[in-house]
Amino acid sequence: MPVRHISTGSPFEEQIGYSRAVVADGWVFVAGTTGYDYARMIMPDSIEEQCSNALATIAKALEDAGSGLDHVVRVNYIVPDNAEWAKCWPVTSKAFATAKPAATMISAGLQNPEMKIEIEVTARVPA
Repeated sequence: MPVRHISTGSPFEEQIGYSRAVVADGWVFVAGTTGYDYARMIMPDSIEEQCSNALATIAKALEDAGSGLDHVVRVNYIVPDNAEWAKCWPVTSKAFATAKPAATMISAGLQNPEMKIEIEVTARVPA
C-alpha cells in the first residue's frame, strides 16, 4: 500500500521538510501542530485559541486522509508552561469526546517563544 503525504500549505512544512500528515497501512500520523491561524499567518496570544487552531488544523488533515478526530487513538500534547495546560481541557475534551484516545502531556520548549502548545496525533482510517 503506498504512503500518502498530506500538506496544509504551511510555509513551515516546506522550509523544515515535513508533511502535516502521513497515511500508511491504515494509519494517519499527524505531525506536531501548533496554534497558527494559517489563513492569516498569526499566532493567537491565548493557549486556548492556539489549542483550538491546532485541533482544527489536525481535523482538516485527518479529513483529507479519510479519517477524523473520532478515529484518533493516540495524542501527545507539548506545552512549555505546564501551569497553562488545564486551560486546554475544555477544548481537548470536546474534540476527543468520542475517541477518548490514549494521551500524554509533555512540558518542553517549543520552536518559537510565542508557541504555547503543540499537538500530534495518530489515527486510524476507518474501514
